Amino acid sequence: MQNTQCSRREAMVAQLSPAARHGTGPLASLMRDGALHCVFQPLADLREGSVYAHEALIRGPHGSLLHAPDALLAQARTEGVLQDFELFCVFTALEQWSAQATPGRLFVNISADALVHGVGMVGMAKLGEAVRSCGLNARMLVLEITEHERVTNMPLLREAIDAVHACGARMALDDFGDGRSSLRLWSEVKPDFVKIDKYFIREISDRPENLQMLQAIKGIADVFGTTLIAEGIETQDDLRALRDLDIPYGQGWLLGRPAAIARETIEGPALDVLHDRRVAVLPHLGQTARPSILRSLRVVQAPPVTPTTTNDAVAAMFHERTELHALAVVDGTQPVALINRQQFMNHYATLYFREVHGRKPCLAFANTAPRVVEQDCDVEQLMGILTSQDQRYLSDGYIVTDNGRYLGLGTGDQLVRAVTETRIEAARHANPLTFLPGNIPISLHMQRLLDNGTEFVACYADLNHFKPFNDHYGYWRGDQMIRLVARLATMHCDARRDFVGHVGGDDFMLIFQSSNWRQRCKNIIQDFGREALALFDESARRSGGIHSEDRHGVRRFFPCTTLAVGAVHVTPGRFRHAEEVANVAATAKHEAKQTTTGLVLHTGTPTAELNMLVA
Repeated sequence: MQNTQCSRREAMVAQLSPAARHGTGPLASLMRDGALHCVFQPLADLREGSVYAHEALIRGPHGSLLHAPDALLAQARTEGVLQDFELFCVFTALEQWSAQATPGRLFVNISADALVHGVGMVGMAKLGEAVRSCGLNARMLVLEITEHERVTNMPLLREAIDAVHACGARMALDDFGDGRSSLRLWSEVKPDFVKIDKYFIREISDRPENLQMLQAIKGIADVFGTTLIAEGIETQDDLRALRDLDIPYGQGWLLGRPAAIARETIEGPALDVLHDRRVAVLPHLGQTARPSILRSLRVVQAPPVTPTTTNDAVAAMFHERTELHALAVVDGTQPVALINRQQFMNHYATLYFREVHGRKPCLAFANTAPRVVEQDCDVEQLMGILTSQDQRYLSDGYIVTDNGRYLGLGTGDQLVRAVTETRIEAARHANPLTFLPGNIPISLHMQRLLDNGTEFVACYADLNHFKPFNDHYGYWRGDQMIRLVARLATMHCDARRDFVGHVGGDDFMLIFQSSNWRQRCKNIIQDFGREALALFDESARRSGGIHSEDRHGVRRFFPCTTLAVGAVHVTPGRFRHAEEVANVAATAKHEAKQTTTGLVLHTGTPTAELNMLVA
């Protein structure tokens, strides 16, 4: 074993620069001699209190001047072997982690330029093979980009990241917010994970400004679909605050210090906090990040079989458990194949099958390339099952794992139903056509204003004669018109004070705290009336409208589409619930559709007689 590791290290060193292969500096010598080692620090699941992953941290010889990572990096720069050193650290981490045979993900640090260099050295198509040669499944590897230097070639970095994702590994952005990790890099890299710098984590329970910053980072993470990890957790109060803010994962000395051997559990004081249901006292913050789809999707608790299980035993299990659509073949805790019930039983029923194959291992009649998804998999990753050309995945279903360990099975019909429901729910949060907030954020924002006793104006906007336009010109031009409303509303509203939401279809909700809301609405209506004409053809513009069928199938003339806005002035104490405000605004909108100005203000209460004022 030791000779094998030595030969692999020598092969790795042979691919490095001459300065690393033949240099006389102390770091180059340490690399060639295999004198560097890793310690592993746990990352905790703050929802479950379990160890989620480990981060590999490089160390030099104990008691030497090059023991600390900062000293090693400084020496690498001095000897001109920084990229060689980083790639050698990745190799060392994979080798030493694989030697421990510990389940779970491994996070490994690497700079952007070193990643580009390493992928180029190995070859994009062989990256997964290189990771597996070190004894690690690429799906369990997360590469953390650190910005020691500026990214010198962003297009090459994007290509390298595509290769990382193609082999099954994932990407993380380290130390976000430390002054080096930039928002632009987040946008370019589109990492699966972002580690929040410890500056924003320390004393978060006592520093409102850090809470606000963390909420902003959470908003960015929602936009990019990124999972957050809080670094530098050192106190129970900070851990409690992070848990209640629904930051999913964390890392820090309170959870576990770096050690040569990976941990199975986090430290006791941290567990006490995570198992304590009392909540931290924090300022009210917005909605938490959406849950992953599989954590809310029912997983079939199917007993696994092993690669040595006989075909007779598999048939007996299918006879005993008639509800099972498949069985997973698991080696230890790792799934390696899937046996489809119908296909297997068809084989088993053929003449002489039992006599010839009954006592043989079941792998010969299993799908050795099953679809395996992690429990924290999101909708977009699962969409690959539905759109795959290999439709076995719909009939076989898929294997669900938790941190790489077999958990159960999922079925194709469950997936179709769950993806559909999740897409509908997502549309309630953000409209897929305009990307504006949907019904749920609209209601939450109005309710916050009501709860805070804030004076505001809620406006319900709707298009006149939109259906005839959509029927006449088609949905593509209809979508253009809806996006026009979204653009004009966003342009004329003050982003610091006003909220623009898309209820659905051609219905919008504008929530103004600006005092000049009336003029803003008039500008939106006037600009729409002018710009929407460009979506009609010349003959319709000359005629002032189009001929189309109404809702009863009667063909008649419809004027060109205009915008109507119904407004309700909300003062403290007049309404208690967002639904009441929306209902009155909708009533005002119906009245506005009957006016020539297109704008109507309602000044009454939910129970008072309507007092409509044409604005």
